[in-house]
Amino acid sequence: MRYRQLGNTGMFVSEICLGTMTFGGQGSFYEKVGNLGQKEATAIVARALEAGVNFIDTADVYSMGLSEILLGKALKDIGAKRSDVVVATKVYGRMGPGPNDTGLARGHIMDAVEKSLERLQTDHIDLYQVHAQDSVTPVEEVMRALDDLVSRGLVRYVGCSNWQAWRIMQAQGVADKRGWARFETVQAYYSIAGRGLEREIAPMLEDQKMGLMVWSALAGGILSGKFGPGSSPQGARRATFDFPPVDRGRVWPIVDAMREIGKPKGASPARVALAWVLSKPFVTSVITGVKTVAQLDDNLAASGLVLSPEEIKRLDDLSAFEPEYPGYMVARQTVGRLPDGK
Repeated sequence: MRYRQLGNTGMFVSEICLGTMTFGGQGSFYEKVGNLGQKEATAIVARALEAGVNFIDTADVYSMGLSEILLGKALKDIGAKRSDVVVATKVYGRMGPGPNDTGLARGHIMDAVEKSLERLQTDHIDLYQVHAQDSVTPVEEVMRALDDLVSRGLVRYVGCSNWQAWRIMQAQGVADKRGWARFETVQAYYSIAGRGLEREIAPMLEDQKMGLMVWSALAGGILSGKFGPGSSPQGARRATFDFPPVDRGRVWPIVDAMREIGKPKGASPARVALAWVLSKPFVTSVITGVKTVAQLDDNLAASGLVLSPEEIKRLDDLSAFEPEYPGYMVARQTVGRLPDGK
């Protein structure tokens, strides 16, 4: 297992992060994602830690808190040393029927962190992430609440998930102006089938020295190699929950190429897809959510799979997205301005 610096902090995390959305299966949505019980969850956590994974991600909204409960008990039952595990969780999702049981208002954040700590059976959360962009709560209120959690020692670092680049920069500006804790990470969708993050978010990450945690690097399983034109394996999540959106016409040639690249290496298309994501300099860790230890082992092997520059270029070219304004104007008007004459 290889480890990478978490944003601009002194902490290092495994480049494979164990995702726990498959733990619990409580609620109609999460039943489709996975419904692992305590025994299965503990076995997966144990195998991940054994393989060198030190980074685990969950959220309060996953199975209405049950995922956090199962993770907390798994770590206790395994006897994991708390300082050896970087635990990340999130806040925003609806956790009750009341009008203030969701969002990023100060009150909800303060209530939610206490409940997450209780469910996880820990006295601190290493990385606390706001799970969505709240269009109602002022960003100043969000960042002040998060800074208070850091000051109290309940949270070590803070991050965001599914935010637009301009909104993240607004939050960083507020934090810098006030001397508050700033976002160290972004958790976002990124895959060889969905490279939109490269337009605005990736340059921002590098400029701000922020870490990127990638969710759905297999594009909801469609890059696993089990899918094809007109075929969908029974029981697959994509069969019942077709997300995130992908252009399937563009995906199949990419999957074929990954299969060809992986065959001589003894690697599945899924492993190649993960290795491609990990080859990008702005990626810190790839979150892998699995239902079995066998799936976990295949994903873990991506940490040791190194693609050649030629293989990466082949996949880059196949998956390249259409130029978009103002990106194509920036590229055009930059010609001749760089020291190397490009």
